[in-house]
Parts: sequence; structure tokens; C-alpha cells
Amino acid sequence: MIPVIEIIRLEESARGTFGVLRIQKEVFCVTLEPPDQENAKDISSIPAQQYICDKVNSPKYGETFEVKGVPGRDYVLLHAGNVVEHTKGCILLAQYFGKLRGERAVLNSGNTFKEFMSAMNDYESFKLTIKEEY
Repeated sequence: MIPVIEIIRLEESARGTFGVLRIQKEVFCVTLEPPDQENAKDISSIPAQQYICDKVNSPKYGETFEVKGVPGRDYVLLHAGNVVEHTKGCILLAQYFGKLRGERAVLNSGNTFKEFMSAMNDYESFKLTIKEEY
């Protein structure tokens, strides 16, 4: 069975879009995306809707998943990172919210991303639903 993956966005400001990622309705980790800039490439979160994510091998991030079908955008990936500048229009996965050098951040991202990829090891794709709760 293909897992049900959801991102529930909880907060959006100039510091980023913060949310949680659930697998099979169970919270797995927190997320950080750029703030909404009307889907502008590399600087905006993507529209809240359903997508298909396919496993890809990124030259920069290695094995990950790409969010397909984002209007006008390619290479929207899930990957590790801590602050909004690390997103480059992508979705960061981490263990918890916090601060890094005084800036809002998501932390323990490297280990959390590895755990996510391990949990998704048997899958080449999944359906991602993004919802906004703010």
C-alpha cells in the first residue's frame, strides 16, 4: 500500500512556512518551506494541493523525492536544511522547531531526513497532500 503523506502548514510569515509532515496520519517530523511568494521559483512555497512525489537522485542532495506537477516549477525537492535560506523553494524536513543563530529554524534535519528516506525505502513514489491550517 502506498503511504498517505500530508504536510499541514501551521504558520506562515516572512521567516518561512512552518508545518508538520504526517505519514499514515501520524506526525513524523516538522517542515520548513519559504513564505508564500505566489509560487515564484526558488523563493516561494508551493500551492497547497495534492501532488505526486517521485524518488530521484539529486546531484546536490543524493536520493530524495521530487514534488511533481508544481505549476511552472521543477526540482521542488524534500531535503535537509535548517533555515529558510536553505529551502531554495523546496521542503525541509527536521525533528523539531527551534532557533539557529537567533533565527527561526528547524533542527536535527540531517538525521530526520535520513529517517524519512529509510521509512520510504520501499517506495518509488507517493501522493502528497498539502493543507493550510492558519
